Amino acid sequence: MRTLLLTLLMALAATAAPCARADFYIVVQWGNPQRSLTQKEVLDLFMGRSRAFSNGEFALIFDLPRDSPKRAAFYHALTGMTLAQVNSYWSRLMFSGQSMPPQSLPDEATIIDIVKRNPNAIGWLSSEPNDKQLRTLLVIKEWP
Repeated sequence: MRTLLLTLLMALAATAAPCARADFYIVVQWGNPQRSLTQKEVLDLFMGRSRAFSNGEFALIFDLPRDSPKRAAFYHALTGMTLAQVNSYWSRLMFSGQSMPPQSLPDEATIIDIVKRNPNAIGWLSSEPNDKQLRTLLVIKEWP
């Protein structure tokens, strides 16, 4: 009986689909002149090291709320840091007056809406956008 159970478990493990990975899509309005970004440029924007696109245009950066699980996965993929580390980083920058974090929006639908209406807005999505008014500048692969 034990051998049969072990054999069944091994067969299930061998046929089970691998865990789904999520990619993150850095998006802007279709009319934004920026055509692509490097991961370092995105890191600099979302971590407050830069507030402008590479062409010098001011960037309005949008994010999900501080406690969002999707936000945790996004920042881990972008920086390799945990959400607690990212939040601590922002607390230090805000306390010292050096920078403010990206503006928090309640959900990805709101990010899409804001980015579509503002050519200087940039945000991220956890699924590939299918709206022709958005352009993906970079796809960030989630860490395994």
